[in-house]
Amino acid sequence: MAVPVGSGRPKLKTAFKKARTIAPLYTSGAVAITLDGTRLVTCVAEDILLTDVETGVQICRFVGDTQPISSLCITPSGSHLLVFTSSLSLRIYELPPIPNSNTNASSPPEQLKKRVPPVRVVGRAHDAPVHVCRADPTSTYLASGAADGVVKVWDIRRGFVTHVFRGHGGVVSALAFSFPRVKADALGLDSVGGRRTMHLVTASVDTRIRVFNLTEGASTSSGGGKPEAVLEGHVSVPRGLDVTPDGRWLVSGGRDAVVLIWDMHSKSAAASTTAMKGKTKKASGKAVGMTPSLAKTVPVLERVEAVGFMQEEEEDVEKGQLRFYTGGEKGVIKIWDAKKGQVLETFGREDAATTTATASADEDMEEQRQITNILYLPSKSTMVSIHADQNIIFHSAVDGTLSRQMIGYNDEIVDATFLSHPSSSSLSPQQQQQRDTHVAFATNSSLIRVYSTANLDARLLEGHSEIVLALDRSADGTVLASGSKDKTARIWAPVVVDDDASSASWGYKCVGVCEGHAESVGAVAMARGGSAPEGGRGGLKFMFTGSQDRTIKMWDVSDVPTTVASSSDVDVVRCKSLTTHKAHEKDINALDISPNDRFLVSGSQDRTAKIFEIQYITSSNGSVRGELKLVGTCKGHKRGVWTVRFGRAERVLATGSGDKTVKLWSLDDYACLRTFEGHTNSVLRVDFLCAGMQLVSAGSDGLVKVWNVREEECVATLDNHEDKVWALAVSSDERTIISGAADSVVTFWEDCTEEAETEKENKRADAVLKDQDFMNYVALRDYKRAIELALAMAQPGRLFNLFRDVAGEGESSSLTGSTAVDEVIRTLRGSELAKLLRFVRDWNTNAKTSVVAQQVLYAIVKLQRAERVIGAFGEETAERAFAEGEEEEDATSGAKTGRTAVKEVLEALIPYSERHQGRIERLVQESYVVDYILGEMDDGMDVDT
Repeated sequence: MAVPVGSGRPKLKTAFKKARTIAPLYTSGAVAITLDGTRLVTCVAEDILLTDVETGVQICRFVGDTQPISSLCITPSGSHLLVFTSSLSLRIYELPPIPNSNTNASSPPEQLKKRVPPVRVVGRAHDAPVHVCRADPTSTYLASGAADGVVKVWDIRRGFVTHVFRGHGGVVSALAFSFPRVKADALGLDSVGGRRTMHLVTASVDTRIRVFNLTEGASTSSGGGKPEAVLEGHVSVPRGLDVTPDGRWLVSGGRDAVVLIWDMHSKSAAASTTAMKGKTKKASGKAVGMTPSLAKTVPVLERVEAVGFMQEEEEDVEKGQLRFYTGGEKGVIKIWDAKKGQVLETFGREDAATTTATASADEDMEEQRQITNILYLPSKSTMVSIHADQNIIFHSAVDGTLSRQMIGYNDEIVDATFLSHPSSSSLSPQQQQQRDTHVAFATNSSLIRVYSTANLDARLLEGHSEIVLALDRSADGTVLASGSKDKTARIWAPVVVDDDASSASWGYKCVGVCEGHAESVGAVAMARGGSAPEGGRGGLKFMFTGSQDRTIKMWDVSDVPTTVASSSDVDVVRCKSLTTHKAHEKDINALDISPNDRFLVSGSQDRTAKIFEIQYITSSNGSVRGELKLVGTCKGHKRGVWTVRFGRAERVLATGSGDKTVKLWSLDDYACLRTFEGHTNSVLRVDFLCAGMQLVSAGSDGLVKVWNVREEECVATLDNHEDKVWALAVSSDERTIISGAADSVVTFWEDCTEEAETEKENKRADAVLKDQDFMNYVALRDYKRAIELALAMAQPGRLFNLFRDVAGEGESSSLTGSTAVDEVIRTLRGSELAKLLRFVRDWNTNAKTSVVAQQVLYAIVKLQRAERVIGAFGEETAERAFAEGEEEEDATSGAKTGRTAVKEVLEALIPYSERHQGRIERLVQESYVVDYILGEMDDGMDVDT
């Protein structure tokens, strides 16, 4: 195979670094977010994660107790995280500081290497699991409701119980604090001694809502203050409670599909009606007991899982406007007018299920998309909905637009491809064409995931009714094609945002459907060679699909649009099949089209790769005709072929197989040119780099390997997965490789060859300078600096030569042969002394170097105290921990670590020292034998004479 040479030859890539990952963010359980909307707390199995919302990067994890999380919340001040686990413990954490404001997607905040430990742990906070907890507006108290009907109020900073409330008829289902933010007398509300009164509102499965006074006569840490009021109105479990900032109105919503509005300070039914109209009465100034009354019943016609009040402006409050939001089984957020009981706005879409799915599939989809909780952020005018399908969606509370979506769990990553999303319809083609702005993933789901590479904002593409198996993109990267188990292939076009629309409202819509296969579509390939003339509707020509029915279909996609306006509806084009070709004897796993659109290659489980000539003819009347002609077959693999890829610069073809090899084939005679062996399991994906001079492959062994084609050797192995790597994508500039695996982790690998070479050159130059300095110090007999430099450079060979040469000087009063070296050994401290002892341990293992080792060891034992040696190893451990960014250990731990390290060194020194001593003793004994023989020889010679 000819490899291009000359001045334009690209540089080989030999080093890649892990730039970022997309790992599971949320699997199930509680979710919390700081009020400023910057940090999100989620649960992944038994782990608690803190994520930066803007960049989507994980900030840290918290130390748990290996038990599932039952409930959690963040204080309104954003200072503490409060967690209840299935072990019935309460764990209080301090949230780490917010990253720098100049943090952006290109330089994401650095993840904390160590897990954040709790500042306080209460071993048995309740006698039953805690399902709900809430912090009060002042971030002072925490209320927790357990499955046994007990509610406790905790002092967060001091960690003790201030109140215990019993009497609930079952599991506590919702909690809310009522603490007016303004003066009570200004609103005509009750007060105690001039103080604002704090109330706690609770709900349980007995359908009753209870109101407890936390300020007056309710300090009952031993057993059970009575509620001021018990509200009855629901016929099913209430799931949400909220109180207005002035403490006047209470809203409750439950699974009985109704929302109730309660007047917390009504004196009569007439008074509550008047209050709903915005009129208030002045209180008499005397503390009055709470007498809530039902002011409004709003049927919402769905099971309510979350409810709360919207923050109103002062002028709207004066007008009597009161709005609340609900979320539940339909998966949408609804904003209601509390006075009229009418829906004002709806955020999201109720028709989440596709029209092609069956009725049972519709029900399953609705159950997955239902809302389990809503987090309202008034300061950001944002509403965050948590869905049962592990998606977290951010909506603007102003206009309801989707501003951000975070996907909690991707399951197995099956395929991936880069996309280029045009930013606006008013921009020029050059401005619109920003390469590789997004990346699409096919997972173990009917929904396609599309992420923004800038901040990991995601969208879900709904259209397929079964699992998506394969993805591909158009020549310019704007259009996406997908194949699925539902026997269809779909084409997706980017939504071009209008000038007056939010930049966050990007997305993709289905614009074409290819139907006709009898089995699952496991491979798709779109034309590579350019697009239609500028100004044309499309830009696409043809597409191929491969199926388990062992056929390849060619589709005419010239009528499919390449962009969609955000304000217009889309008519899905039914694509026409140009030809159907029976290609293989078993399932077709992969397809690829050559860069000039002349050839198609298919890989199959029948262990072959076949090359077809593409005949695409456009007639004068505008009709098109397409055919496939078999021109060659590549035989040589011992197992099924999982992946095929044409070279972009040369007439070669790469294939990956279940026989653990990658093969390179010539398109001239279809002979095998190279075989790359190194994977320990099936090769699932392969692609070219550097104008065909390199290959990148991914396998079932969880590894991504980069190969040098000319040398047939692996130059880099990228390891960050624990399961099969099914997905592999290379960016247009070849600087980024994306790998996705069955462990639901996606890794972005960035080329750092130049950085690695620069670092290597800098180290080499620095080593040369240090070598020269070392020789200069030795020549000047500056042994102190020479030894310190050799230890710092970690060069035991140079240090050994120094001690050996010094021993030859033979000063009688010196332990090492030089009093200057003795003084250096006597003054060594910390990690330098520990390094020297480790070098001595290594030298002592060889008989040739053991003499110097024993001499230096003798000097250390004579000149250093045992406590100082132990402390040296402890300091070395502390320095290493500091360098790695870990927390500093206390003195006791450091001493214990030092003693352990010294013990390990001694255990390695003693056996070899005993062996050397035994060898010397044998030499002494043998010397007596030599003396005896020589003496006998002398005697014999005397007798003869």
